[in-house]
Amino acid sequence: MRRGVRLGELLLDLEAALRKAALWESQPPDPQALASTEPFCIDTLDFCQWLQFVFLPRMHEILDAGLPLPDKCAIAEMAEVHFAAVATSCDSVMQVLRRIDAVVAEKPGFPVRR
Repeated sequence: MRRGVRLGELLLDLEAALRKAALWESQPPDPQALASTEPFCIDTLDFCQWLQFVFLPRMHEILDAGLPLPDKCAIAEMAEVHFAAVATSCDSVMQVLRRIDAVVAEKPGFPVRR
């Protein structure tokens, strides 16, 4: 299965995991919060808001446009820090984020074993 297809499926899995963990928001943040230039919009958004309103849309745009995937992704590391700080266990979200990191890190034609 192509990397882009697997990544698309994982993005859907991430949305489902966020919803199941009650971390999905029904209303988007204001446009100023989304315009932050800080990594992960750390100054204006909660990490889960960043996943929902920045990461997921950007990754879908990359896939839909057929653009090259980033060379690496370390979203799971940031998630571990976030969830530890808020004393929340989100194993299903973490599992999907680790799989996203692994798929993005694959070199075309060389799948990483799961």
